[in-house]
Amino acid sequence: MTETTATASGRDDTGASQTLSVRDNRTGQEYDVPIVDGAIRAADIGKIKTEDEPGLAVYDPGFVNTASCRSAVTFIDGEAGILEYRGYPIEQLAEKSSYLEVAYLLVHGELPTKDQYDSWVHEITYHTFVHENIRTFMQGFRYDAHPMGMLLASVGALSTFYPESRSISDADNRHMQVVRLIAKMPTLGAWAFRHAQGKPYVYPDNDLGYAANFLAMLFKMSEQKFNADERLIRALEVLFILHADHEQNCSTNAVRSVGSSEVDPYSAVTAGIAALYGPLHGGANEAVLRMLRRIGSEDRVPEFIEGVKNGKERLMGFGHRVYKNYDPRAKIIKQAADDVFEVTGVNPALKIALELERIALEDEYFVTRKLSPNVDFYSGLIYEALQVPPGMFTVLFAIPRTSGWLAQWLELVQDPDQKIARPKQIYTGPRTLDFMAPSERWK
Repeated sequence: MTETTATASGRDDTGASQTLSVRDNRTGQEYDVPIVDGAIRAADIGKIKTEDEPGLAVYDPGFVNTASCRSAVTFIDGEAGILEYRGYPIEQLAEKSSYLEVAYLLVHGELPTKDQYDSWVHEITYHTFVHENIRTFMQGFRYDAHPMGMLLASVGALSTFYPESRSISDADNRHMQVVRLIAKMPTLGAWAFRHAQGKPYVYPDNDLGYAANFLAMLFKMSEQKFNADERLIRALEVLFILHADHEQNCSTNAVRSVGSSEVDPYSAVTAGIAALYGPLHGGANEAVLRMLRRIGSEDRVPEFIEGVKNGKERLMGFGHRVYKNYDPRAKIIKQAADDVFEVTGVNPALKIALELERIALEDEYFVTRKLSPNVDFYSGLIYEALQVPPGMFTVLFAIPRTSGWLAQWLELVQDPDQKIARPKQIYTGPRTLDFMAPSERWK
């Protein structure tokens, strides 16, 4: 039997009152629940109860249709394939902006003036170096330690170097920690890469820009200066912009959830890195490369497609939980891939990827399911062309996402509506069992 029935009502588009009328068939009582910004408050649903039962809760594993916050950082329209940072379309930012300008936009909520941008770049550049004890700390990892595990631990360790970071109510202090994190992430990521290869760590070069400096720390050997091809630098800038934020994804939710305890930002960002470490989140582009290698050649793509339809194969890098249309980042990253391959030569797996994309976009099976390439489909090919091993792919994701995590963290700590995260549960275990002492149970 249906316990409640609901109907929505509203007057017009002028902001006049809208409500959801709910009738509880258990009691016959009716409730008018306010609708604000297309949502109802869970607390209002909690008011629907009987004398013997507590208020209703919403069961939503994975937060598929539950808003945990209000945010002005990133807008996504999954049906229309729209992604905007602070109102600016991702296509325009990728074409005309730089990563540090986008990071400023995310963190401060508006584009910088020239003086503000110059000051921001100077601050970030000045703070790229890390304490020598962090270097010693990272050298203590095993030779085969995963770069993400090293990044996870070293970012967490930074909180002990800056104990003042716990004063999160101080705006100037918050700004300082934001600058430090954005500045030091490429250094830590590059050192994790060098560690895995048994190569000496390379210190930052303050004469280089953000992306160029990162490439230098990755690949510099005995040369006095490392100068990467400008096309590679720009492609990496574009990748950083595309990965800077993506609304309330798994890692951002982790940053907000841990940050809600009013912990320092290093610890909160460490939670984001841990979430990103998982193969369902940051490891998707590596899975795409494994799939393309398993296919092996263009002529085997139709066979693979049939395997997907029959449930024998998984199509990686297609579809998205949010986007029900083409992922707007995928179009941009495909162009970036072309630019990279002009420098490095074409990745052999590209032909397989293009054929797979062509068939999938024309096949009714995939079209009706709205399965099209997402940002992970081509990013792995670019990283591999840059001679970055798969274990580093997620690190290259975490570095730019730090600005988004911090923008979300700043919004959280200044939002009066936010409380410490404490989701409800629906208990399904036994109740009121009688405990028997071991001497009785073990007879």
